[in-house]
Amino acid sequence: MDKNILSQYSNDVGIDILAVTDSNPLDRLYEYLKLRIESGFKTEFEENDINKRTDPKLTLKNCKSIIVVGISYNVDFENQNDIKITGSLSKSSWGEDYHKVLKDKLQQLADKIIETEQMEYKVFVDTGPLVDRELAYKAGIGYYGKNCSIINPYLGSFIFLGYILTDLEIEKDIGEIESQCGECRLCLDACPTGALYSPFKLDTKRCISYLTQTKDPISEELSTKMGINIYGCDTCQRVCPKNNQVVKNLHPEFIPTKTNGRIDIEELIFMSKNEFRHKYGSMSGSWRGKTVLIRNSLIALININKKEHEYLIKEIEKKKISLFQEYIKRWKY
Repeated sequence: MDKNILSQYSNDVGIDILAVTDSNPLDRLYEYLKLRIESGFKTEFEENDINKRTDPKLTLKNCKSIIVVGISYNVDFENQNDIKITGSLSKSSWGEDYHKVLKDKLQQLADKIIETEQMEYKVFVDTGPLVDRELAYKAGIGYYGKNCSIINPYLGSFIFLGYILTDLEIEKDIGEIESQCGECRLCLDACPTGALYSPFKLDTKRCISYLTQTKDPISEELSTKMGINIYGCDTCQRVCPKNNQVVKNLHPEFIPTKTNGRIDIEELIFMSKNEFRHKYGSMSGSWRGKTVLIRNSLIALININKKEHEYLIKEIEKKKISLFQEYIKRWKY
């Protein structure tokens, strides 16, 4: 397939950046993934089979090329609401669920391709066994930052990634970009939990983004460092100078029109399931459900530590959900 036509198609459907790589196994990653398992860093959200995580042909047998794309969610938005008790949301969960938004764009791209080309393909947005960031790095979408995010020279690191596995032969891009982090270590020094324990190395199970999603018990040592994060954490990206003076998001889907980019903690605690679904159901963080987000709100209340919030702690206690019990014991005001 002609690369210029592919690039035009991607522009037509609203994709910010596209690059193509081959379907060879991600051998560079194999030993690293093995080490993560041995070190206890692997999470419950990851594919267990390292071969499936590194070999595209185990997902699409006839795969010859991988189309990797990125779209920016770097929204400039001033929160102007008067929430009494505010919880933080990662920018990744401000607007509509990026899985749906980007998958729709990738499907539109695939539809345009198959108007003129016969192809077998599969589309993924953070849902397949392969490591999205490694595919993006290999294709040349960006380089790895010391915070393990993919950084694009023009868009920065606030980008969502997706890809199409296809049996088409497509011209490959130049590929891997050398890291431009230099001596900077702002992200490592800013990480609240020390999850970024070394440049380009992440202990996922200490990462606040992971902690806000897992149902596993969170130690008091880590929960006290979660602050008021209810879903996700942007600390390492916010301090990154590579996110200054970049091209900003042009996708209205990621503007937080419903949530204002925040969680109203008191409102969340008293919400019915239908109310939760109406206000938060379209954001990416809603997949974890109201219970886990209330657990995170409980941790936030404990970290804020104000006597005036005791009525909310008691309201959470009334729900008698086992996930809450260990954290309620930590209320010390």
